[in-house]
Amino acid sequence: MNIAVFCGASLGNNAGYANIAKELGTKLATQGHTLVYGGGHTGLMGVIADSALKAGGQVYGVIPDALVKKEVAHLGLTQLFVVKDMHQRKAKMAELAEGFVALPGGIGTLEEIFEVWTWSYLDYHQKPAIFLNVLGYYEQLFGFLAHTEQEGFVSAYSRGLVSLEDTVDEALLSLSKSHHSAM
Repeated sequence: MNIAVFCGASLGNNAGYANIAKELGTKLATQGHTLVYGGGHTGLMGVIADSALKAGGQVYGVIPDALVKKEVAHLGLTQLFVVKDMHQRKAKMAELAEGFVALPGGIGTLEEIFEVWTWSYLDYHQKPAIFLNVLGYYEQLFGFLAHTEQEGFVSAYSRGLVSLEDTVDEALLSLSKSHHSAM
């Protein structure tokens, strides 16, 4: 299964974020999955790519040309797709992936996972999307999402199209179950 992981280009303020990125990259590789990610070598992106590669996995990076020119591209990947812009990056990652995971990250990570969630809601795809709740990172967000549902702006159906998982193993199990039920 090709799994797209959205995550920060920085490490964040807690070493636990990098530890989970390393665990996820290693487990993706050892379980025979291919990592699809943003193609960078910095932050959590670099950690997950390096750990998957070190464990013998396949890693596909998708990066806009402007970021290649800024020398943030990871040059040791199985395959690096260089695209025109961020819109093409997201489209290519969605095309390559059979499921999505959001690790901790900033506005780019949130925008990417929300877009694939929206695409699922609009029935553009039926691919699972997981928020990996590393050290409680996404708990406040999911509290806000409950509020949007209570206020009538997000339906229970829409909320059910994504899940919040606390461990790498739970996330991988959820992806696997969702993937098999969609087949």
